[in-house]
Amino acid sequence: MAALAIIFGYVEMLLPVFVTIPGMKLGLANLVTVFVLYTYRTKEAAIISLIRIVVIGFLFANLFSILYSLAGAALSLLCMAGAKRFLGFSVVGVSILGGVTHNLGQLIVAALVVENGNVFYYFPALLISGLVTGALIGIVAGEILKRTAGRKHV
Repeated sequence: MAALAIIFGYVEMLLPVFVTIPGMKLGLANLVTVFVLYTYRTKEAAIISLIRIVVIGFLFANLFSILYSLAGAALSLLCMAGAKRFLGFSVVGVSILGGVTHNLGQLIVAALVVENGNVFYYFPALLISGLVTGALIGIVAGEILKRTAGRKHV
């Protein structure tokens, strides 16, 4: 699963960027995170996210990228796990929440790093992006979960 998340992360880096808003992307690797969250436990999803972030960060990005990604992934995973466990969110709802909170986590770290709250002006665009991509990833994850239900996941 970690290898698949790394591949998705790498593929996403190869896709052309059509918007100029920092941090806006599809979130393909979140597909693996959502799948693991529903088929294993939060701990395994966290480990896979950590492995993906560190490997992608060191191979293709930089330390700041790792920092932003870790913050986004941590907040996202915490919120997704809570929404799934305590609030009964659907797979799509969990994924949308993950997309939005991942962007929010990255903005919080960016504001701390640059010591300027103006980065939150990006939030409306990132909110819309998180809603749309989170919904798409959630739909795909839900379909994968349906098609693999009853199978042993190794």
